[in-house]
Amino acid sequence: MTQKIIDPKDFLRKLFQAAFDAANPNLCVPANLPPPPKGRTLVVGAGKAAASMALAVENNWPGELSGLVVTRYGHGAPCRRIEVVEASHPVPDAAGQQAAKRILQSVQGLTEDDLVIALISGGGSALLSAPAEGLTLEDKQAVNRALLASGAAIQEMNCVRKHLSSMKGGRLAQACYPARVFTLVISDVPGDDPAVVASGPTVPDTTTREDALGIIRRYNIEVPPAVMNWLSSPESETPKADDPRLARCETRTVSTAQASLLAAAEVARTHGVTPLVLGDMIEGESADAGKVLAGLAKACAINGTPLAPPCVLLSGGETTVTLGQIKPGQTPRGGRNSEFLLALAIALDGMPGIHAVSGDTDGIDGSEDNAGALVTDDTLARARANGIDARHMLDVHDAYGFFHGIDDLIVTGPTLTNVNDFRAIYVEKKA
Repeated sequence: MTQKIIDPKDFLRKLFQAAFDAANPNLCVPANLPPPPKGRTLVVGAGKAAASMALAVENNWPGELSGLVVTRYGHGAPCRRIEVVEASHPVPDAAGQQAAKRILQSVQGLTEDDLVIALISGGGSALLSAPAEGLTLEDKQAVNRALLASGAAIQEMNCVRKHLSSMKGGRLAQACYPARVFTLVISDVPGDDPAVVASGPTVPDTTTREDALGIIRRYNIEVPPAVMNWLSSPESETPKADDPRLARCETRTVSTAQASLLAAAEVARTHGVTPLVLGDMIEGESADAGKVLAGLAKACAINGTPLAPPCVLLSGGETTVTLGQIKPGQTPRGGRNSEFLLALAIALDGMPGIHAVSGDTDGIDGSEDNAGALVTDDTLARARANGIDARHMLDVHDAYGFFHGIDDLIVTGPTLTNVNDFRAIYVEKKA
């Protein structure tokens, strides 16, 4: 196919749009709904996509239903029969704790004729805050903050979270027994393990409390004494696959990062650009990932390997930003996507014909108002013209300030879905 004349920024924005359109709950939820039960249908859930998933259930359910889901502030949807509660993410708050308590109360007294539809998506670990016995919300908040700053992978963070909760790691499913539990998952984790998404509240746990203790030691995380006391007790262990109370649970993953990458790849082909899907499981430090993928893009541009231009390198996953020691007066701003892009731009050093986008498909990169940002081959030159030192901004973890200063942030607002990060690096064909 002959390549069309492409505006790099417009092309990259179209790829990003295709990625989160593919994860739209209105498209992926209805076809995966179970048949109605003899008894009640109760909907519960947590995550950044929980409200939009609940609305998709309401619009496509043939009978009566009720329930409650909790989502991030600003990520609500106009449900009529399912109550939507908004709470804090990534650090839990009292609103999430109260919502979790009400969900646990709502599943008490169910019968084997009843059906619980659990709507689970990324972000649920913080939003569904139900501290285990003897722990407080403040304990959970302290551990969450420490985990977020530690550089731990999402699987490691959620292992710890499971063992500090009265709902995660399969405990919500236990509470629903003997009702049937049917879980729909929009995955935001590398590998799409439903036991990791939102810390798997309705899925048996394969990790142990010893694993959680090992992670705390590995990252030198300071935790409240009550947390260590709880993890030292056998009571902190999560339910496993042989627990009979989880025998009537079924889980179906309805949307993944890989599906979003494939949707973006198809858009690239329609523009005459050859896509290479690198996979949805890229992890590690955001800045390191930026350097590595910059090298791959350079190889395409210079050597035509692994693809000759025009081409686009597509990837997903969840990188991390380890803050380390923050000096007085420094305020880190931006998430893993903008930090990835800043490191990428520095590594490319203005190489002609290479452009990139990276963003979180939920519309929020870190704790700022942007989904991500764009890099073009003149990014560094425009920054210098505005008096912005790219290397300094990377050192102080202010990628948000960098891209804001050159007007290259992508601001979508909440997209009401979440399949984690999307990255695209476009390598133009030489004239």
